[in-house]
Amino acid sequence: MKVNKKGAAAAAALIVASMFGLAGCAGATATAPKQTNAGTLTVWVDADRARALKDVAAAFQKDKGVKVDLVVKDYGKIQQDFTAQVPTGKGPDLTIGGHDWTGGFVQDGVIAPVELGDKASQFEKVAIQAVTYDGKTYGLPYAIENIAILRNTKLAQDTPATFDAMVAEGKKAGTKYPFLVGLDPQGADPYHLYPFQTSFGNSVFAQNADGSYDATKLTIGDAAGQSFAKWLGAQGDKGTKVINLNVSQDIAKEAFLAGESPYLLTGPWNVADAQAKGIDLSVDPIPSAGGKTAAPFAGVQTFFLSAKSKNALAATDLLVNYIATEPVQTALYKAGGRPPALTSAYQAAQSDPIIAGFGKVGENAVPMPSIPQMGSVWDDWGKTEAAIIKGADPVSSWTKMTSNIQAKLK
Repeated sequence: MKVNKKGAAAAAALIVASMFGLAGCAGATATAPKQTNAGTLTVWVDADRARALKDVAAAFQKDKGVKVDLVVKDYGKIQQDFTAQVPTGKGPDLTIGGHDWTGGFVQDGVIAPVELGDKASQFEKVAIQAVTYDGKTYGLPYAIENIAILRNTKLAQDTPATFDAMVAEGKKAGTKYPFLVGLDPQGADPYHLYPFQTSFGNSVFAQNADGSYDATKLTIGDAAGQSFAKWLGAQGDKGTKVINLNVSQDIAKEAFLAGESPYLLTGPWNVADAQAKGIDLSVDPIPSAGGKTAAPFAGVQTFFLSAKSKNALAATDLLVNYIATEPVQTALYKAGGRPPALTSAYQAAQSDPIIAGFGKVGENAVPMPSIPQMGSVWDDWGKTEAAIIKGADPVSSWTKMTSNIQAKLK
């Protein structure tokens, strides 16, 4: 962010000291100048976020004299395009993205830290943990999402606390499926099955005190992980067949919408279609399979700052003093249907029982690992889960998977 021509150097020095130096000290607050020189900030967004940010972009231009160019992109292409274009200087100043892109972006040198100062304390803890990498905050969070149990209240009165009890309740409903979770026949779905895995006390990597992950400590293969593998095998083809590789995400969704199961393990992205079908929904905690609390992954939608931005101070001003406000975070929530990351907006959104339900489950969620090493985990993890569901020996399969992952990490 730039100031008017007179005194620009002195003002800029003061701002940089405040935002980039003092922010690391206790009690420091990120600040921004009241005026900036004319210029343009390019922000990559999808169509929904573009609509939600239209007013704040206009307000920023009016206040600071800096135009905010909201460029609508296909979300599925943003990560690749950002990584390719930033080094050439053709990328945007800011882009939206998933927090799990952080490690790769840092490794590729395409994003810069965002100094939030005291503002960080105004966000949900899991949101700040998710955007923290190597002790630095690489992004401004704006929405949190996690999976939970969607329950058809006409088919089941509640969701029991344990997996077996939920399945028993589902069978009482007399529907085709007692419980639904969509899987891939070759790669299962580690993301959707993770809450059951954590209920055995297992994780992928060890977490540091700040919530970030320690890539040197692979924990997936411990005894708790093997216990989960045994349980998974018992639910598969040679067991109860409750967890079924022939039920894809699309099949699971359509079956739930057709009233063929009282329970679907999914995220907020399927709520609108269920409500459109007239289904009375409840969002409930995920039952425990292993005796401990089922903790799903939390995904945090984030604004990233380009490492090559020529107007990084203005971009930070837009993030910290405009987007990190309750009205804007609320507008983004209404556009995307995900709970806001800013605590005040998050609390206000709890008046919606659907959001409150996902939020309650999200209190136990853990950030999806954003470290680059996670890329060496997904493939073996998913294929091993699929093999176990089909009937492969759980312990030996899980042990081999761990060895394969460890070899890739080295």
